[in-house]
Amino acid sequence: MSFSTALSGLNAATRDLSVTGNNIANAGTTGFKMARTQFADVYATSALGLSSTQAGSGVRVAGIQQQFTQGNIDFTNNALDLAVNGEGFFTLNASGQTVYGRAGAFGPDRDGFVTNPQGHRLQVYPPLANGGFDTGRLSDLQLQVGDSAPQRSTGIRADINLPAASGTALGVAFDPVDASSYAHTTSLTVYDSLGSAHTAALYFAPTDTPGQWDVHSVIDGAVTGGPTAATFDADGNLLTPAGGSFTLPPVPQTNGAADIELTVDLSGATQFGDRFNVAALTQDGHATGRLTGIEVTPEGIVQARFTNGQARALGQVAMATFANPQGMQELGDTVWGETFVSGPALRGVADSGSFGSIQAGALENSNVDLTAELVHMISAQRAFQANAQMITTTDQITQTALNLR
Repeated sequence: MSFSTALSGLNAATRDLSVTGNNIANAGTTGFKMARTQFADVYATSALGLSSTQAGSGVRVAGIQQQFTQGNIDFTNNALDLAVNGEGFFTLNASGQTVYGRAGAFGPDRDGFVTNPQGHRLQVYPPLANGGFDTGRLSDLQLQVGDSAPQRSTGIRADINLPAASGTALGVAFDPVDASSYAHTTSLTVYDSLGSAHTAALYFAPTDTPGQWDVHSVIDGAVTGGPTAATFDADGNLLTPAGGSFTLPPVPQTNGAADIELTVDLSGATQFGDRFNVAALTQDGHATGRLTGIEVTPEGIVQARFTNGQARALGQVAMATFANPQGMQELGDTVWGETFVSGPALRGVADSGSFGSIQAGALENSNVDLTAELVHMISAQRAFQANAQMITTTDQITQTALNLR
């Protein structure tokens, strides 16, 4: 009996050393989670279920439990390197099988799909046409994106201040090339339906009526329509045009684009003090944009950035948690599979509820503590040596008994 008891100790110590060796070997593996060996003693019981009067029958390995504690996060220069800071797993498509992992070393394959080094595709919630994401289904994240389409300008907003001491009319017919025919001007770039840029300018000339200005509009050097009267009350607030805005006549284009039709919003204009000031001058169009990069927000929203300042959402990273992560099945390549013991995957998005946030341009290191593992290795070695010594001692006792005369 002593032989089998000591042999069980040898086997348990060997398993413990194997687990410790695997932890040490993967100390540098991205997203690796250390494991620990759990032991249980073995006791024989009588047929009636009463405790036996004999000593214990040894030890057995009750299980090998993974520890899903947070690993340190290292920053990289790759925008598609992702690290989870907190709870949750990335959802991956492994050739049709859904698996889960914490290793976020992602990159595009030849078809533009974002994969890990093993070829598992990162799963996202696809974007909806009217904004937001379809959290009811998963799709492979793909980075194939063309240029960002242009958007024609439809409106200009000018928040300006015209000097209260406007004086009288200049007495000169308006001409954009004659600086004596206006008092102040400001300009900005607008875009037609094909994304071509055009210069739109507003010129302000005082009139003989106090608090009244003529606003002239010029696009690409050509005067557009007649002047629009802008009047202010005694407190410097805008009275006309009604509603604070006016519409310019269409400007035909020769490049095949649609006519430029602009509404000028002066609702933020004032007449205070003696200085001309432009607080804000904006328009709602943009040119064609080329892809400049991919970025991922802490909420896991993957978006493409373009040279025209626009962003296009490609999806939101699908996260998953489990009621019992230790019950997940280890599949190798630092991924796990769902099991009955783990419970079903609870899906969601990063930085919400119990899910951690996503750090882009970073990777989560292994959570192995090398110092602790080396100390544990020594303890397991001592356990192995002690059980080996027990076998030697039992053998000596047996030999002594056999040598009795």
